[in-house]
Amino acid sequence: MPAQGHNEGQSVNRPPLFDGEDYTYWKTRMEYFLQGHDYQIWSIVEEGDLLVTNEKAQWTDDDRKKISLNCKAKSILCCALSKKEFNRVSACKFAMEMWEKLRITYEGTNKVKETRIDILVAQYERFQMQSGESITQMFSRFTDITNGLAGLGKTYEMGDMVRKILRSLPSSWTPKVIAIEEANDLKRMSLEKLIGSLMAHEINMERLGESSSRKKQSNALKADENSLEESLDNSESSKDSEEDEEAMLSRRLQCILAKKKMFQSGRRHFKRNKDFKKPDGKDQKKGEPIFYECKKPGHIKVECPKLKKPEFRKRESSKKFKKYKKKAMAWENSSDSDNESSSCSDEDEANLAFMANTEDKKRPEGDRL
Repeated sequence: MPAQGHNEGQSVNRPPLFDGEDYTYWKTRMEYFLQGHDYQIWSIVEEGDLLVTNEKAQWTDDDRKKISLNCKAKSILCCALSKKEFNRVSACKFAMEMWEKLRITYEGTNKVKETRIDILVAQYERFQMQSGESITQMFSRFTDITNGLAGLGKTYEMGDMVRKILRSLPSSWTPKVIAIEEANDLKRMSLEKLIGSLMAHEINMERLGESSSRKKQSNALKADENSLEESLDNSESSKDSEEDEEAMLSRRLQCILAKKKMFQSGRRHFKRNKDFKKPDGKDQKKGEPIFYECKKPGHIKVECPKLKKPEFRKRESSKKFKKYKKKAMAWENSSDSDNESSSCSDEDEANLAFMANTEDKKRPEGDRL
């Protein structure tokens, strides 16, 4: 089998590689690597090379050991840099000089460092748990801020960070925050213990939320079923009401048509009898009959002065005959429904007229005068 190659992070004998990105992350890892490999080498990088006062010809074993440690620190830094980053520090003679040049390049001078510290401090003070964010995500953002401050030389006490996390939680976490404050001493409480307690409470909240959501879904299904039943009942009642309205409208229409038919029949009857004039109520005395020939009250047909004149009787009889002849012909051509009442009235009037003429013919000449 081919030998497996060693990648970065898989061996304690190889320093972490820096390619120009995320200097703070590399700086922290490099510091831990040097301290674990040989703490004296880390002292050389941080404080400077070990001092050798003797000349080369007069070096002692202790001097040679110091020079070896100085060269080893420089070699480890060069092995931890990519080609681009190595070109930045290739002209440096000491390990401390190389380390400081990288720090100034990526962290800036003291003024730049102070500005970055101010920015991170403002982020720390305004830190709040975002909506929809889990405890793990919130703590990861908080750690990035605190680690950035620690890399720039700004640190907070453990109790202050614990209180800051508790203050950053939303109002729904208030009961849990009160319980933690009463049950623990925040000055001695670690961040790991706090985050573990918050994560356990988060899991319980999710479980309760799932159960409540299931109840809501079941209630929603029941409400949907009830609403469906109500809609069906409403549709049936609406159908019944529509049928009732249709029946009522049909009855109203029939009443309107019947009234219209009665009105038309009465109008036709009024046109046939339009020669009839209603006598004046002022001149007419109550209870006295009016004769239809002379339109005057106070006498009967036998005593009418107009009927006593022979000329008037002949003219009137001929007119009545022609008039009733025309009405009889019209009655035959008209419809059955509209002319039943009119034909009866015409026949009665015609019979009365013919009877009056026959009585006049039979009456002696002395009575006619």
